[in-house]
Amino acid sequence: MRSPNRVLESLRSKACISDYRYERLYRNLYNPEFYLQAYQNIYATAGNMTKGTDGSTIDGMSLKRIDKLIASLKNYSYQPNPARRTYIPKNSDPTKKRPLGIPSFDDKLLQEVIRMILESIYEGTFSPHSHGFRPKRSCHTALLEVKTRFTGMKWFVEGDIRGCFDNIDHHVLVSLLRRRIKDEHFLGLIWKFLKAGYMENWIYHNTLSGTPQGSGASPILANIYLNELDQFMEQYAGRFNSGKKRVRSCEYNHYRGHLDYLRGRKYSKKKWEALTDEQKKQAQREIRETRAKMMSVDSTNQMDESYRRVVYIRYADDFLIGVIGSKRDAETIKTEVGAFLKDSLKLDLSAEKTLVTNAKDKARFLSFDIYSNRSKDIKKDKNGMTRRVYNERIKLYVPKEKWVNKLISYGALKIHYDARNGNREVWEPFHRTHLFHNDDLEILQQYNAEIRGLYNYYKIADNVSVLSNFGYIMKYSMFKTFAAKYKTRVGAIKDKYRMGKDYGVKYETKSGSKVMLLYNEGFRRIDEADAGNVDVEPKVYANSSPNSLIERLKAKKCEWCGAENVDMDIHHVRKLKDLKGRKTWEKTMIARRRKTMALCEHCHVQLHAGNLD
Repeated sequence: MRSPNRVLESLRSKACISDYRYERLYRNLYNPEFYLQAYQNIYATAGNMTKGTDGSTIDGMSLKRIDKLIASLKNYSYQPNPARRTYIPKNSDPTKKRPLGIPSFDDKLLQEVIRMILESIYEGTFSPHSHGFRPKRSCHTALLEVKTRFTGMKWFVEGDIRGCFDNIDHHVLVSLLRRRIKDEHFLGLIWKFLKAGYMENWIYHNTLSGTPQGSGASPILANIYLNELDQFMEQYAGRFNSGKKRVRSCEYNHYRGHLDYLRGRKYSKKKWEALTDEQKKQAQREIRETRAKMMSVDSTNQMDESYRRVVYIRYADDFLIGVIGSKRDAETIKTEVGAFLKDSLKLDLSAEKTLVTNAKDKARFLSFDIYSNRSKDIKKDKNGMTRRVYNERIKLYVPKEKWVNKLISYGALKIHYDARNGNREVWEPFHRTHLFHNDDLEILQQYNAEIRGLYNYYKIADNVSVLSNFGYIMKYSMFKTFAAKYKTRVGAIKDKYRMGKDYGVKYETKSGSKVMLLYNEGFRRIDEADAGNVDVEPKVYANSSPNSLIERLKAKKCEWCGAENVDMDIHHVRKLKDLKGRKTWEKTMIARRRKTMALCEHCHVQLHAGNLD
């Protein structure tokens, strides 16, 4: 069988040939190496130990399982299971819930193979202004592009597609895929996933639209769909943009002409030498005052109708359009984008979230406040010339409600109102009772993860320093959590955990005592994008060498009984901390710091029967 990397590279090499059609993609699904690579990609993903509607999880992953899946694909009997629907709190508002689909693990594995194939075909053709669910792109790359490309914008169109992923039209999506893919078996498999449905309270529901819930292939399918919007906006900009530059303003030209007159004629080099010291001071004052007046007005006519620009950026189903033009232009763009989505993609803009905003006011994009700075401040450039380098530059701000709501959702802050002082708002750091059962180190790690998580997301904001307030509340919440846990005062806790200027927890390792400090690295702005998953919620990632799982599965040697040339199952646990360490196999996994163990089929059955020790 060909290496998956070679196959994917061959697909990528033809992606930019616009009239090339991909044939015989389905046969790649017969290659076991693809599934091993997919398994390596997704094995550490949270939720793999959650059962789908077929009752299976990632536990017991084996080559037999892959062979069975391939056999069903060869005889075309494969049918994906409906996703199991559950509901989880929204990040933006923990009081509200959003639906989450949990596919069966075998379906996840096949979807990851499909994702790799589709990404190789389409990634090279996507717009450079699309940033969601793409390699080496993130919220940060999108926001930093806003900061550089949206300079001088007068209006923002904040775009939000109503229920985008649930309302993608299946027929439109498959017709878009058919433009590049000429393999009906491969397209038929995607049809099966689109029509698989979901189970809620053991009642089956059809999926008449939308991408597969919880599917690893859903993001790439959504990008293929919304790439049509990206192309529309590129063509729209070509029609809308006009003029090379704005005309100079009359007022600026007046002061500029007067300044040139003062420097070139009234106080020319020959005349300067004839002036007295007092006259020279007067001349310098006149020049400074004239230049100050010139720098206080716009250099160009901001209402020049011959100069228009539109710029666009998208992250998943959220997009932002910047407009240099009139408000009527911005409203027209909003209307025409809405009409395109409706007519071509069968999608609707959210009326309450799709707004036209003056650029000097704050627009909301990817949980940042964005506005155009109207500053007349000047700064010397590298040539020593003073310029208004800040005017109409884009600023990225942390919205106050974001970090305040995060504190409230963590239970670290209580807000009440003092009626005796005019209903003044009073903030009180609060203890978190659900952490009492954790040990001191785990409590500190939880606080550090939450502080770093929020800072890492907002570290590119111009006002990121406001998160020092978030850090302060979190610190005192931790003190109060320890104080409530040990039934003592906050002052005693501060004395107990104080380490110089910082606070921390001592813990023991094989190599001796170590200390973990409460986050103390500050909240300074960093203008570099994180091109991975930049998430407000902290995540835990597994440590594993790139091919360890594949090699252990192929080795056919049981890591418990030592039997060789036997069929293997990979035993998975959700978290190492869930192991009690009573049985020898548990101690072995804890010692190796692995959440997986390669076992022969007999040992795996004995483990689940409670007979392995």
